[in-house]
Amino acid sequence: MRIAVNTRFLQKNRLEGYGYFIQELMQRITIKHPEHQFLFLFDRDFDKSFIYNTNINSKVIGPKARHPLSFKYWYDVQLSRAAKKFKADVIVSLDGFCSLTSSIPQILAVHDLAYLHYPDFIPWYHLWFYKLYQKKFLQKAKHIVTVSEFSKQDIINNFKIPAEKISVVPNGIRNNFKPLSYEQKDNIKNEYTLGNEYFLAVGGIHPRKNILQLLKSFSQFKKWQQSNMKLVIAGRLAWQSEIFIEKLKSYKYRNDVVLTGYINDNTLADLMGSAYALVYPSLFEGFGVPIIEAMQSGTPVITSNTSSMPEVGGDAVLYANPNDVDDLAKQMMLIYKDENLRSNLIEKGLIRSKQFSWDASAEQLWKKIEIITKK
Repeated sequence: MRIAVNTRFLQKNRLEGYGYFIQELMQRITIKHPEHQFLFLFDRDFDKSFIYNTNINSKVIGPKARHPLSFKYWYDVQLSRAAKKFKADVIVSLDGFCSLTSSIPQILAVHDLAYLHYPDFIPWYHLWFYKLYQKKFLQKAKHIVTVSEFSKQDIINNFKIPAEKISVVPNGIRNNFKPLSYEQKDNIKNEYTLGNEYFLAVGGIHPRKNILQLLKSFSQFKKWQQSNMKLVIAGRLAWQSEIFIEKLKSYKYRNDVVLTGYINDNTLADLMGSAYALVYPSLFEGFGVPIIEAMQSGTPVITSNTSSMPEVGGDAVLYANPNDVDDLAKQMMLIYKDENLRSNLIEKGLIRSKQFSWDASAEQLWKKIEIITKK
């Protein structure tokens, strides 16, 4: 079998949602199936570490797909042409877009429809592109994968795609997320918070991640509970982050907030494993990977009671209304004051995290590839 793979999200030191999804699944598939040939298609120079096995061919096809016009040209002309020249039996495109011109069967991954629910939170030109082409991508794809039952139902409800055309292939957890020793935790806390306990927030600083609301809830927590608790925010400055930066300048508890910027996987795992709790108040997620990373790290979780997050967290996390400052602060107080509750959440989280496996998800995706190429 010859499989063309859209790998434009594989960018060293810039991996996030789609990038990790592509990396973890395709690394496993290419290594487990050396009898098949793969073509990884990049839109810029790439790091050789993304070539996981000798059965992978690679090709850079420009231009860099960063804006709607370059998206259209890259997928409909460059990707289509390269896959045809490779004589691909299937195109795997796991970043939400696909080619509308290729006659080769395609598997498309769509993680969420956040742009429909929160249109103000993405640049207008991306919103325009999604509104114009998302339905066409979903109709064109031979099969669609998404990361949660919530997202599957959202796609069905909004675009009338048949349920049998969509499979749920959930995110997994990387092995470096694991419980740490007391000594390791102390070292991390000494490095980032002068030895103090901290709540951790993870993700790009972007309106949908609701970090401004978290600052308000953290203020309320500090008013209610006089403590040395810190707030560590781990993530890059993303779209509209300048609003957050401006608010932070005059924030009453600015000295209790630590911004790490973008950090690598191992550093994130260290911060996750050392945190008093993960606070993840996102307004909308197709999955919410930090929830399961925290659970596997032995770190309790407070997250939103919206979209996919209750599906992912089950009964192993605490929930809050992400639009209610006091509700989120109350959950932070609860987990701070009730050590028995915190211990119970840690135990439940460790058990629940075992449900999420990149190996199992890679096997699910591979079965879909096999089915499509046999039709």
